[in-house]
Amino acid sequence: MNFNPLRLSLARKRRQLNQKRLAEEIDGAPLTISRWEKGTHVPTRENVQALAAALEFPAEFFYGSDSTEPEKRDVSFRSQKGMTAKVRDAALAAGSIGFLLNEWVEARFSLPVVNVPDLGGVEPEQAARHLREIWGLGEVPITNMVELLESKGVRVFSLVQNTKTVNAYSLWQCGKPFVFLNTFKSAESSRFDAAHELAHLVLHQDGAITGREAEDQADQFSSAFLMPRADVIACCANEVFSVHSILMHKKRWKVSAMALNYTLHKIGILSDWRYRDFSIALARMGYRRGEPKGMPRERSMVWGKVLTMLWGEGVTTADIAKQLSLPVSEVEDLVFDAAYQGNGASLDRKKRSEAPKLECL
Repeated sequence: MNFNPLRLSLARKRRQLNQKRLAEEIDGAPLTISRWEKGTHVPTRENVQALAAALEFPAEFFYGSDSTEPEKRDVSFRSQKGMTAKVRDAALAAGSIGFLLNEWVEARFSLPVVNVPDLGGVEPEQAARHLREIWGLGEVPITNMVELLESKGVRVFSLVQNTKTVNAYSLWQCGKPFVFLNTFKSAESSRFDAAHELAHLVLHQDGAITGREAEDQADQFSSAFLMPRADVIACCANEVFSVHSILMHKKRWKVSAMALNYTLHKIGILSDWRYRDFSIALARMGYRRGEPKGMPRERSMVWGKVLTMLWGEGVTTADIAKQLSLPVSEVEDLVFDAAYQGNGASLDRKKRSEAPKLECL
């Protein structure tokens, strides 16, 4: 086996270390790290052991095949404000590990086929309505965004970046759509993030629209997709007289109070002055920073079923990590909380019957 310099770079970025800091960790020189990552010099076995200890990756990881890293230009980040290059690169490195895990799972299971249409050029709100029609969702609220994406062939992974500067990101890789969601935020915000990333996947496949315009379009799509105009009007047209009304109604669409308040104003149910008053009141109650007494976090049904089936064969997340030469924590961090649900065994019968059908290959 030959040392793979790309894997050293990946592990270093995952740990949010620059070359200088990593050199300090192994009592080496930054130039040495640079040479190893460029492939002009090869570290000794002893050097690799030191790198493994400093980066908390198995030594075998550095001898693996090339791993695909998401290109920054191909990635739609949910938030870039205040994001440092170090944090961004760590999130993208998690994406690389997600690709490795996805390949491992796809070699053993038949996952749902991709059914994510290209709606580029369609106005965001119209695209949201059209996608609902294509997927047969009607005007009813969406029960679980993660499960919906998974059922349409989107590979959904969780991020445990302890920062609000990385909300989520998405990209297409080898013809498959990927979404990475930060679980540090409220469950309601994560649902909006999931719909936001879905917007990028259907609206911006050609990469023609980027930056602020693309983010604004994704927000418009997300609001319309989660809160269909006709359903909101039917439920709220004559019933929103106080902040309490918003807190009650938001449970129907499983969105944040601020998001529903904004939507009610946009479609004309709330006047300018009432929208402003409600915004101030909600902020005072803590709803701008989070979602007090929020909903339970959505779970991944695909990962629950995959881990349940593997557990039945005696295969644990530790075994998966060993086969991929990864730290166990890196695998567990990508599969939401499925690894902590008795390896998926706690899924009830009703949920099992509703889950996307998986078959072992």
